[in-house]
This record gives sequence, structure tokens and C-alpha cells, in this order.
Amino acid sequence: MPVRHPPAHILMTADALGGVWQYSLELATGLRQRGLTVTVALMGPAPSAAALAEAEAASGARILPTGLPLDWTAERPDAVLGAAAALARLARETGADLVHLHAPALALAAFDGPVVAVCHSCVATWWAAVGEGPLLDDLAWRARLAAEGCRAADRLLAPTRAFAEATRAAYGLSRAPEVVHNGRRWREALPEAEPAAQPAAQSAPHAFTAGRLWDRAKNAAALDRLAARLDVPLLAAGPVEGPNGERFAGKHLRGLGRLDTARMERELAKRPVFVSLARYEPFGLAVLEAAGAGCALVLSDIPSFLELWEGAALFVAPDDDAAAAEAVRSLLADPDRRAFLAEAARARAARYGADAMADGVLAVFSHLLGETRSRTLAKPLSGAAA
Repeated sequence: MPVRHPPAHILMTADALGGVWQYSLELATGLRQRGLTVTVALMGPAPSAAALAEAEAASGARILPTGLPLDWTAERPDAVLGAAAALARLARETGADLVHLHAPALALAAFDGPVVAVCHSCVATWWAAVGEGPLLDDLAWRARLAAEGCRAADRLLAPTRAFAEATRAAYGLSRAPEVVHNGRRWREALPEAEPAAQPAAQSAPHAFTAGRLWDRAKNAAALDRLAARLDVPLLAAGPVEGPNGERFAGKHLRGLGRLDTARMERELAKRPVFVSLARYEPFGLAVLEAAGAGCALVLSDIPSFLELWEGAALFVAPDDDAAAAEAVRSLLADPDRRAFLAEAARARAARYGADAMADGVLAVFSHLLGETRSRTLAKPLSGAAA
């Protein structure tokens, strides 16, 4: 039974361009179930009216498209600061008791109540993984705002210990953000312990990947080279062109485009071997979805993946497409081993559920709201001696 909280109103930001959207809807659902009122301020491009209505009905949250720019697509610092100020006004207008931001730079405004910022990703840590040399000018000012926002927020959260430490190091923070794992709400209960190996039911003889293929952090070029080495298809779900103009054009991946939730579930239900050779991934919701569906995992050996999936996946270096091809081939050739790793991934995915995520975030909220109310009660009455 979810732990309930005294009534409070949370203003949460989100965008619909990636995993933050699913995270926000899952979290909003969990907070609503725990007795909180949630308003989602949607930033950046909005999905269709039908999709928004469906999201509101599923989450129980009020979703307000704001048209405000995202911190990573804004063209100037004042656009980010203006968005932060607009969110502070919206928090006052909606009577929010606490603001939950999906980017620390948005904390740089005069909010009336406590502010929690989630470090989902950032340009400084992204560049450290995929770039060369010092930060480009267009990224440097974004990193500066992120650093200032990290210090302005009342609490910082991150989805893994690895990314929390990377964030602390990138911005010279006195302490790392608190870790609350991302989570998904599973339609069926996942196993709590790894069962014995058994033949994989309805396992498809192909590989599969998903993500923003245009983002060089996803390392789609290595996936394309991997596809050329395989005798089976490597299907790739996700956009190939980003809002910043970056584009990926592969020769060997079989692109499926952006898939909605139902289509993604159908693809994963075939239980292909799921592959991610990402160079940078603070958490990886696509991996979690694949694990929950019972897919065997082949992952890059980056710190966040090792933290989450060690013992439940095969690991290769991000640019070693030959090793990745051998790992995929070995799993396709050995149904028993593939089934064992698939069930190990399902068991591990059970640790990263939406209830655990909501409880972790709620504990942070409760502490901050308790501090706020204590300070309010401690204020002297009007006319009393201070």
C-alpha cells in the first residue's frame, strides 16, 4: 500500500522529447496515488491534444503545455532564465507547495517554496563522454547555468550513483545528488528473485535497440557497424533527427522510427536480444523496459549500466562492435543461456519499479515540506517581539 502524505500540491516540469516524459508520468501517477496534487508544466514541443488527454487520464495530473524553451535547446542564457522565472510565477499562480524540476538550470528564479531538481543528464557530463577538448561555447554557458542551478536548488536527485558522482565532479559540488532510481510501472508483477534457467518462450531471432538515434551518446554508428556483422536483423526504434538539427543516417540498422508505447511493448514482447552500446547513459529507461519484458541484454560497460545490470547482462566496450556481435550471436545460438539472462534481467528490473521511485521522491518532498512548515510555525506572530 503506497505511503500517503498530507495534502500538498506539486508543480513538476517535463518535456515530451525523451525518457523524461515517461519518468514524469510515472512519477505523477505515483504521487497522485499517495495523496498529492500534481500539475505538470510541459516545456518544449507538445504532443497531440489526444496524447495529452490520454496522459492526463492515465496519470491523474493536470498537464499544462507552456511553450517554454528547454535548457538544452534554448538559444541564449536569458531564454533559460526567463523560463525559470515563468515557472516561478506559475508555481505561485497554481498554489504549488513544492516545485520539482527536470533540469537544475530552471532553479535560477525566485521560487516561493522548496525546489527539487533532478539531474537526468547535462551537457558537461555528456561532453565528457562524447566530446574532445574543452566545452564548446554553446555548451559552456549551459553548463554554467546548470552548475548555478545545482547550488540554487534545495535538493538534487540523480537516477544512479555513477551519474550522481559524475555530476558532483563536473560542477564541483560539495556533495553528490541523492540517488533515487528511475522506475516503471509493470502491468504484471515481476519476479523478486532469479528463477532457474528455462527455454525462452516466443523469443525472436533478431536484435533490437531503442533510443534517440541522432544523439551521438547513443553511439548509433557502432550499432550500425554491429548490424553489418550480424546474420539477423538489428531493429532500431527511435528518432533519427533531433530538435537541434543533428541527424543519423545508418546503412545497416533496420529503422522503425519513433514507436508509441503499445508498439514498443509489442516489439519487446517478441523477446529479441536488446543491445545498447551507449557511451553515456545516466540511467537508460529503454534498457529497463527491455529487461522488464524479458529480453536478454547486451550493454556497453559504462559505469551506470554496470551499476544497474551487472550480473544480469553481457557487457562489451562501447566501440567494440566485434565483441558486441559475438555476444549477440552467442545468445541467439544458445536458447538456454539467453533464457537465463532474460530472467535475470526481469528479476533485476523488479528492483526499479515506479512505487520505489515514487516513495523515494516522496521522502525527499516530505522532508522539505516538513522543514518549510516548521519554519512557518516558528515565525513570530505579527506585533510580537522578534
